Amino acid sequence: MERTKDVKCVVWDLDHTIWNGVLLESGDVQLRPHVKEVIEQLDRRGILHSVASKNDAELAWAKLEELGLATYFLYPEIHWDAKSISIQRIQQNLNIGMNALLFVDDQPFELEEVKSVHDDIQVLHADDYETMLEDPRLMPRFITADSSRRRQMYQADTLRKQAEEQYEGPSEQFLASLGMKFTIYEATEDDLQRAEELTVRTNQLNATGITYSYEELHQLMNSQDHLLLVCELEDKYGTYGKIGLALIHKQPDLWRLNMLLMSCRVMSRGAGSVLLTYIMREAQRQGKQMLADFRDTGRNRMMNISYRFAGFTQQSSDADGKIVFSHDLKQVVEFPDYIEVCVPEKLH
Repeated sequence: MERTKDVKCVVWDLDHTIWNGVLLESGDVQLRPHVKEVIEQLDRRGILHSVASKNDAELAWAKLEELGLATYFLYPEIHWDAKSISIQRIQQNLNIGMNALLFVDDQPFELEEVKSVHDDIQVLHADDYETMLEDPRLMPRFITADSSRRRQMYQADTLRKQAEEQYEGPSEQFLASLGMKFTIYEATEDDLQRAEELTVRTNQLNATGITYSYEELHQLMNSQDHLLLVCELEDKYGTYGKIGLALIHKQPDLWRLNMLLMSCRVMSRGAGSVLLTYIMREAQRQGKQMLADFRDTGRNRMMNISYRFAGFTQQSSDADGKIVFSHDLKQVVEFPDYIEVCVPEKLH
């Protein structure tokens, strides 16, 4: 299996991994050489960090704060449960594939326990942590603005989730309280690095599973026969960044949606259908018919459901799992009431 340039989160053990020594035996543990620089540099690349440690949670977190590292760790799991359980909780909280996690631990037993439960996770012995900055799995091709603030965006999302749990009232009322603003625009040169990153990183909500390189996207962006759209989402807690991408092949009588993808982070906000709804409304306005490509990757069932929910019907399919959907656009769903949709004038 291909194992390059695909790690989205590093999950660290603590004792004899982040620091030398065992915290419960000596409170005066010291960071291992250069480990803080490794964590900071990977964070700047847009790679997330978490913790899976068998330890006293209060003591360990206080030590991480003292060492200036606590802010880097999302959804830490510090307790006495099996590491495989911790890993599963982290993966579910981040909503990324298990094969996008790299688990770092000094104990071969712990590495093997995690691998025995999650066979597609990637692991690294703690003694090799200084190789991580040169590891191709941890070197994204581009470092975009969204990459460098990815951790902060997840942290803002934690605040949203906490607010949602405490909110008493209908879910749509809570969503309306967020003040969401969804912006759709034609891709420019500045968007292409993030656009490539989105095609590579998005698995569950990529309608075809196809990835596009920067060069391919650049060519499509400049094609008279194609429309490459990017969308962003923000609310009162901050920006989600560039979270969606669509590629439309414009033909005389119809628009064919060759690619539609959306970040998993926005699905719980009811924003996943906004880009598709906009494209359908615009095609309707221009008197076009609508086709959409879908290919079953084993992980993107939600996109099949999204097309059908929007009123698309299956026109054809083949043995490779590729489906072509069609829509007559006589009826198009509305935008959610609780989201302000902004479209620059040049799209009209």
